[in-house]
Amino acid sequence: MKSFFVWLTFYLVVWGASIFPLFEDLDQHIWRLLGVAFFFSLFFITPLFKENRQYLTISFCLQIGIVAFIFFPIETYNVNQFVLFIFVLLMAEATERLPVKQMVIVHLLSFLAIMVTFIFGSVSLMTFLFNIFFIIIVLAGFIFYKSRYVRYQYLLSQYEKLSSEFRTLKRRIVRDEESARQEERHMIGQEIHDSVGHKLTSLIMQLEAYRIQLETKDSPHVDRLKKLADESLEETRRAVKTYKQKEVGGLQGVMRLIRKLELESFIRVHFSVNHGAFAAPLTGEQSFTIYRAVQEGLTNMMKHSKTREAQITFDAPGGSIFRFEMTNPVKHTHNIKEGYGLISMRERLEKLGGGLETQRHEKQFILRGWVRLKERGDRHDSSASS
Repeated sequence: MKSFFVWLTFYLVVWGASIFPLFEDLDQHIWRLLGVAFFFSLFFITPLFKENRQYLTISFCLQIGIVAFIFFPIETYNVNQFVLFIFVLLMAEATERLPVKQMVIVHLLSFLAIMVTFIFGSVSLMTFLFNIFFIIIVLAGFIFYKSRYVRYQYLLSQYEKLSSEFRTLKRRIVRDEESARQEERHMIGQEIHDSVGHKLTSLIMQLEAYRIQLETKDSPHVDRLKKLADESLEETRRAVKTYKQKEVGGLQGVMRLIRKLELESFIRVHFSVNHGAFAAPLTGEQSFTIYRAVQEGLTNMMKHSKTREAQITFDAPGGSIFRFEMTNPVKHTHNIKEGYGLISMRERLEKLGGGLETQRHEKQFILRGWVRLKERGDRHDSSASS
């Protein structure tokens, strides 16, 4: 839209200078003024053909024909030097909006129209040669600009491709590290259970057998040893459960993951942590799900908003639930339809006793989610061996 108004300003200035002499004799030049109206009608509907290069090329060719028709020197009308700048503007706009082949067609047609206009106009040979030389220089500049721009677009696409592959590889490495870490924790827990746990159980049984073999049933020393062995076995079981469960992430883990995403995606995230959020007992599964929900929200932000900045607020009111809210500014007014990613995130949060909702205000998109917090004793894996 900004580009459209820039071009409109240029055209109004140049056309104003070009058609000003026509108002001296409106009766004779009324058809030229009607041609100006037709030119601007085409100019205003040209953005509709932005995605159709064929129609866009035809529109430029028609505008060139209209300009040549309006300022063609007949009778006592001499060619206006400002016509040259109108053709230059048309060539510049075609250079910006059209591919190379279509751009060349518009440039050649413009060059031909300029030559015909000045050949039939009452201009001196020096003026004619100067104008032709000027157009050749301008054409060379436009072609050079287009070649550099095409090269820039190619390099930009290659950069985006490599950047995407890098982010994918980096996420894969993080995922593999997480998998290896969880596997190692499970193996350590299993080793503790199979070695230390079994030996402590055997020790308790032998102490009990030794106490029975004693002449007296009351042996404080043996009882203390048995109690110490029981406590050691219970500590071992707790250690096994801790190693076999998923790692507890907490809010610090969520923020660390989001900071990594922030660096990878070149976005800026502002955090607001309210009272109680840092101490919220989030499990590893809850932390990861919250991170994925925020990641999906940031992905939608990059899709539907030109800004790359978001505000995220964490809160844990009463210690019973953990809430997060993500807001980012949007400029368009149409509603954002929830896709598979947000629907999937809502289902995952609902499995954890939470939920997800989205709101669209006049200038903001809000993603709000929550999970139910569990007591620390509930976070152990119920299937862990004892």
